[in-house]
Amino acid sequence: MTSFTQLQPQNDIIFPIRQLLESIEVKNSKLAHFLCKLIPSQCPFERDVVVFGKKLFHIPPMCKLNPFYEQVVGLRFKALCYLADVCGEDVTAYC
Repeated sequence: MTSFTQLQPQNDIIFPIRQLLESIEVKNSKLAHFLCKLIPSQCPFERDVVVFGKKLFHIPPMCKLNPFYEQVVGLRFKALCYLADVCGEDVTAYC
């Protein structure tokens, strides 16, 4: 009997892209800085819509709807770790 996780990669058409994103290794500081600047630390779509000082509604964070969310966040984490651990840089500017 096969489990669901064993069947998922065969049926998941975006699995190769996920694998590609997960396989990226950060090995230089230019790439690490680029990734940290490119990938935001928080979802940029979450907003409060305010008109004349009154909050009309709240737009929830929708980043987790992105099928590559986990891989992109992981890639940013790899870049931050590279800058902090290997290069010895202060990464608080990216947090």
